[in-house]
Amino acid sequence: MTRYLLRRLIFAVLLVFFVSSLALLLVGLAPGDYASELFGGIGASPEQVAAERASHGLDRPLGEQYAAWLGRAARLDFGNSLLYRRPVIELVRQRAVNTAILALAALLLATGVGLPLGVFTGSARTGGASSRFAIGLVRTASIFLLSVPPLLMSLLLVFLAARTGWLPVGGMTSAAAADVGLQASGFSNWVALARDVAWHLPVPVLALALPIAAMLERLLAQSMADTVGAPFILCAAARGVSRERLVWRHALRVALRPILAIYGLIIGTLLSGSFMVEIVTAWPGLGRLTYDALRGRDVYLVAGCAAAGACFLAIGSLLSDAAQAAIDPRLREVA
Repeated sequence: MTRYLLRRLIFAVLLVFFVSSLALLLVGLAPGDYASELFGGIGASPEQVAAERASHGLDRPLGEQYAAWLGRAARLDFGNSLLYRRPVIELVRQRAVNTAILALAALLLATGVGLPLGVFTGSARTGGASSRFAIGLVRTASIFLLSVPPLLMSLLLVFLAARTGWLPVGGMTSAAAADVGLQASGFSNWVALARDVAWHLPVPVLALALPIAAMLERLLAQSMADTVGAPFILCAAARGVSRERLVWRHALRVALRPILAIYGLIIGTLLSGSFMVEIVTAWPGLGRLTYDALRGRDVYLVAGCAAAGACFLAIGSLLSDAAQAAIDPRLREVA
């Protein structure tokens, strides 16, 4: 088990290295740079553009820029953001916390909704009309949610929030609550700030959680349908084991294997920053920071965001591999 996880850990480190390096090189190879974007709309002289480029080392060959960045990155120093004039690692850490709040809330909601519905649609008896209607309704809703692109789902939820006025349409906090959180340190003020953040969560959380819940429901439903007909379940039923015990204690443990295969990847994808949802809902996370860095051609910030995203994805993949290896020793023997 240790050797298996060690190989996966080495793969995770290589993934972070290659993704962040590729992001920096691609931004560097694209036409233009930070200086040209900064002065592009104000008619600056070529001398001003050249001076700005030289001040950030952007006039050096890309190979030299990459070598210098790689040397700093080995010490966990990703340089300073050209847009924000702050250390990249500080910006990424702050936005990663915001993304983690959003991602964990979406993951809890998707898991709490998708898995029970998957057990229901995969194991429920279909003899009665009401049961068939309920199963068909859940399946139809899941297929619909899986078919809607994240951009359209985000826009739809923002539109509903704007028309009804029930929820904020964007942002992580209101301006007043953010000022209170920054200026005061009392417990009551932090409670007020947390309440305000929770008030802004539903729209982006639903945009992220609904498709994931639908995917989990469909995967678990198919796995449960295959498992409840397995010989060991039929033998347990013949011994008089109750249906609830068969489904929730025996069949579910086996049916969860395909879920565990992708659950870690879902965690990594959510934590790496849900690009489209964060942009539409103005959530200040890694996805929004990456978008701003790409627009401003902030090469060091792009590389830092890519490294953070790859790191979260690698951690999720590692957790998924560990969970699979724990329940299926054959994977350790093959790997």
